[in-house]
Amino acid sequence: MKKSLLLVVLVLGLVLTGCGSENNQSPSENGLEKVVIGASPSPHEEILESLIEDFKDQGLDVQIISFDDYVQPNLALADGDLDLNYFQHKPYLDEFCKDHNLELTSLGPVHIEAMALYSSKYTSLADLPDGAEILIPNDSSNGARALLLLAAEGIIELADPENIKATEEDIISNPKNLKFTALDAVNIARTYTDVDGGIINANYAIDVGLDPSKDSLLIEGKNSLYGNLLVARTGEENKEAYQKVLKVLHSDHARQIIEEKYKGNISPAF
Repeated sequence: MKKSLLLVVLVLGLVLTGCGSENNQSPSENGLEKVVIGASPSPHEEILESLIEDFKDQGLDVQIISFDDYVQPNLALADGDLDLNYFQHKPYLDEFCKDHNLELTSLGPVHIEAMALYSSKYTSLADLPDGAEILIPNDSSNGARALLLLAAEGIIELADPENIKATEEDIISNPKNLKFTALDAVNIARTYTDVDGGIINANYAIDVGLDPSKDSLLIEGKNSLYGNLLVARTGEENKEAYQKVLKVLHSDHARQIIEEKYKGNISPAF
């Protein structure tokens, strides 16, 4: 009897453990398949929210968790707390996975956000004084992107103007003697007014009421390299539910929403 009871306990323990380890992709109370997506508030969460009914039409109950930084969404995805995330471009994804030994894979790009230089003190690039302090993102991919933006306008010169891993050490000419201060990307939008200017990702600029096409001193052109991606754990990118999410994000309705709501500040990447 004791051995039989022990066997029952062990079996029940294994069943309960198995149930507890299931990922977020499971049936919801409404009969739809639940998919949990981590996203930046703007525009990623806004775009997803605008397509909720489209997801339902595909049999999906998409639940969105908002993140205001560029670190936690990838860690949460890798840990299984999310099914997908949607907030980053490929250079950032590649660098983050390398630095943190993660296996995450893009399902495809959805939109492109223009990075731009903003200033509350000056209205043109020519007005920037000698020795001006400019805030740039402190992560390597977006920091390099900021330098490439300045180099493309001739404000600085880089040893390789196409190096997506450029750092300040790669600057070979800086006529205005600009001083660069690196901060978390989210904090630049909140503090750029304290210095001469800041290079801000479009989503964070929009969050603080800036219009990239109207309020910036300098804005980058469209570049598919920096399309914001839908990302899954490697090996799960072809799951039917995840491909349905991508299908909705690549739909004509999604294109219409992006074009009409963001009026060129953010553009479809599909």
